[in-house]
Amino acid sequence: MHRLGVLCGLSAGAWLGAAEAPTKLVTIGFSPFLISLGMVSGVFVARWTVPMLLKGTSYVWLDFREKAHLAIWAILAGMLWAVANTLTVFAVRDVGLSIAFPLWNTNSLVGLLWGWLLFNELRGAGTGTWLKVLGGTFAIVVGACVLAYAVSNPSSAAAQHRAMLGILAALAAGLLWGTMYVPYRKAYISGMNPLSFVTVFTIGELATTFLMAFIFQGGWHSLAADLVRARPVLFWLFFGGFCWVLGDLLQQYAAKYIGIGRGIPLSNTNQLWGLAWGALVFGELAGRGLSTQLLIVAGSLIMIAGATAIGFAEADQQEQSSWRAAVERECVRYGMDAIRTENILHGDDPISRSIAEKGSRRNWWELLIVAAALAMFVWLGSFARWPDITFHAGWAVALSLLTLFFLTVGGVQLWKHTRFS
Repeated sequence: MHRLGVLCGLSAGAWLGAAEAPTKLVTIGFSPFLISLGMVSGVFVARWTVPMLLKGTSYVWLDFREKAHLAIWAILAGMLWAVANTLTVFAVRDVGLSIAFPLWNTNSLVGLLWGWLLFNELRGAGTGTWLKVLGGTFAIVVGACVLAYAVSNPSSAAAQHRAMLGILAALAAGLLWGTMYVPYRKAYISGMNPLSFVTVFTIGELATTFLMAFIFQGGWHSLAADLVRARPVLFWLFFGGFCWVLGDLLQQYAAKYIGIGRGIPLSNTNQLWGLAWGALVFGELAGRGLSTQLLIVAGSLIMIAGATAIGFAEADQQEQSSWRAAVERECVRYGMDAIRTENILHGDDPISRSIAEKGSRRNWWELLIVAAALAMFVWLGSFARWPDITFHAGWAVALSLLTLFFLTVGGVQLWKHTRFS
């Protein structure tokens, strides 16, 4: 399960990195709140469609009904995600995609702290594991400092102020995203399937994003006018949000099987993908001096090395005993079966077995959900236009093929070992 979690984390990095590419639209004048709302619309559709395709609505309902106490945690996580995602758009606007990515990926430090404090991660771990985790943590901090320094001396005072705001926005997003993983881990040590969790999760993120857009865009009439003006690019935002969900699901499986202290740093290899999309596809490093480019690349590589060290710090028997204590605590608190929950954490799927034994079939309305999702893509695509930004299509195709490869490998292994449990 550790190897499966590592694979899911790395695959998540590829898709989370690619999904942020549409945020570049903020550089041609669209509001960060509008960008975030467009992406979350795609996220909302994906979080209902993908779980239904993989497991069916009956499965999602039964899983949620067993653990209904987690609904409020899922909605809270969605609200944190919405604010953090909006902050990332501000960061991309002010410092660029290739620089903002590693800065908000300091969420791995926050997640590591919460995992240790609340869920007994690293409790009882050996010296080697601690050295990997602490060394990796130090590398992430150093890498973030290198990247911040790379943009800390712009040519003008106004540019310097704007860059600092972008850095602060990215770091704030990292803080919120790191905290968001607390509900994730609470759900998964309770045996909840990530596919069920995200279905409820999306209610909080859509409601919060819409509320922010409504308030900061000047009310309904102003927001509606901005949406009409943004019609040519809404498809790209919607598609980016859909891709984000694929990466997020893989990330959540990583958090389920190897914990947030390990799963988040591995998924934070998305910074390498963000650097690749920003530099190769959008030409963000063009015009910068060689020293600045080297600092940006070096900072990213240092952070990736730190995340890798943390991710490969496999939990030993003593730490796994601490994990089981956290599981038992949740089971006692909410009246769940500890043995059944423990089996689920090792890939067992009793709900799927129960549905299969009853001979239940897919529900007819699932076809309507798929049709509605496809209709949304077709409708938005009918008036989509290519935005006026620097874009190298060859690199975009190459990176897209690589992300599809990671999705295929990760998806096949998840199905093989857990049936997406």
